Amino acid sequence: MTTDTNGFQRPDWLPRAAAETRILVTGATGGLGQALVAILIEGSDVVVGTHGATADHPGDDPRLIHLKRPFTDDADCVAIVEEFCERAGGIDALVVLSGAIDFSGHWRDMPAASWEQDIAVNLNHPFYLARAAMARMTEQGTGGRILLTGTESALHGGSPTSFPYAVAKRGTECLVQGLAREGAPHDILVNGLRFGYIASGFHERWHSRTEQQMKERADLVPLKRGGHPDEAAALMVYLLSDWARFITGQMIPLTGGDWL
Repeated sequence: MTTDTNGFQRPDWLPRAAAETRILVTGATGGLGQALVAILIEGSDVVVGTHGATADHPGDDPRLIHLKRPFTDDADCVAIVEEFCERAGGIDALVVLSGAIDFSGHWRDMPAASWEQDIAVNLNHPFYLARAAMARMTEQGTGGRILLTGTESALHGGSPTSFPYAVAKRGTECLVQGLAREGAPHDILVNGLRFGYIASGFHERWHSRTEQQMKERADLVPLKRGGHPDEAAALMVYLLSDWARFITGQMIPLTGGDWL
């Protein structure tokens, strides 16, 4: 074990994706995205498409393909998959970490446009991305992996200040099951991660939470801390690895015992 400056004890081994796996990560600029890219680059011999700039990894690393494109509709999502396939020679895995909260007030006061934006970003875009990736994986005939992300709060009605986000993430669970059923005959495995409180900066970014508020949130978790982004990233890499060939259609919780 090694201990970082925040006291997190990091194991001395890393899970590994299969060599030469071509992995597209959307939302690579966030805390989870940066952690995933870092662990992939450190522990696996893979090609990674990063949607957005990743400051911790210089653009001249030959294993990284930097992709910049806004998502507004289906066509944009298809275009990012196609661009990655063109530059990487195909696609073996898609990890959708892109997401946002447009309005952080109570849902009673939410403008209709904000509701529609949150549903678009957190449910529609992951579907469009997954559909495009699955089409290319099916054409290739070599199987593939798709990872989507959910939230544990979606199982409990969400929060008044992130209600459409939770609704979208509950819909993601349906996506995982339906896409897994369609992908199975082609050896395309589709899974999701149902996160509790992960200390990735998400709440500070979208809800302007203070350090004290995040400490109070961590105290609600039975393990009395938020999950480290590297712990989430390591689980994602495991699901991309050859040890996860019999897992599909599942939402894997990573919560520290939250909601027990």
